[in-house]
Amino acid sequence: MAERALWTRVRLQRALAAPTTHPAGVPPTDVLRSRAEWERAVAECRRLRLPLHHDRPKNWDALGAVATILSRLGTDASVLDAGSARYSSVLPWLRLFGLTDLVGNNLEFGVDVRRDGVLFRYGDITGTDFPDGRFDAVTCMSVIEHGVPLEPFLAESARIIRPGGLLVVSTDYDQDPPDTSGRTAYGAPVHIFSPVEIKEFVAVAERHRLRLLGELALEHAERPVHWKRVGVDYTFIRLAFVRA
Repeated sequence: MAERALWTRVRLQRALAAPTTHPAGVPPTDVLRSRAEWERAVAECRRLRLPLHHDRPKNWDALGAVATILSRLGTDASVLDAGSARYSSVLPWLRLFGLTDLVGNNLEFGVDVRRDGVLFRYGDITGTDFPDGRFDAVTCMSVIEHGVPLEPFLAESARIIRPGGLLVVSTDYDQDPPDTSGRTAYGAPVHIFSPVEIKEFVAVAERHRLRLLGELALEHAERPVHWKRVGVDYTFIRLAFVRA
């Protein structure tokens, strides 16, 4: 099973050859503008000996999230990966960099499972049972486009992140979204965020004490992501917020 192979590698690599340097700095908020950008992210993952995500462009947003957390919060941070999968990249990469308080939650999880000390448990990212300020950071990678109610998600993220902590979100995006009428995936209509929707998301986040880090530049020269299953081309956007 790929999940077990991933976590076996993480456990062995931590013991024998954990990364000795952190990822190169990246803008906390950014748009994937070209194939060359995700190829550079893949090369950086290889330099750091991080297990690659099989969908190569997804290494771009995961690496950006990990780099932002490490540069701003360090290796003592507690992190929730909201809407996680046990084979996703963020938590195993953070584990390789030495973080120990790591949790992933998802509505599809049953009983609690631990992988190399990382806890995966059932949970709704719009209404968790974590105490206020439980985490230094919450990540949510390629999840909100699959029908997540955005305001409840942002309100709950703000509740469980301590003041000064981070929320890092990535999602499918295009400056001129392609027509996805009639296409579904993961039990929901395929949705690619537009510039107007991203600006509204940022505004709602601000109302919930989550202030955008970096510049919101929404243009991109290419559509470097191809979703073969539904036959559309688009890109990714990564948004980082600090909890006031």
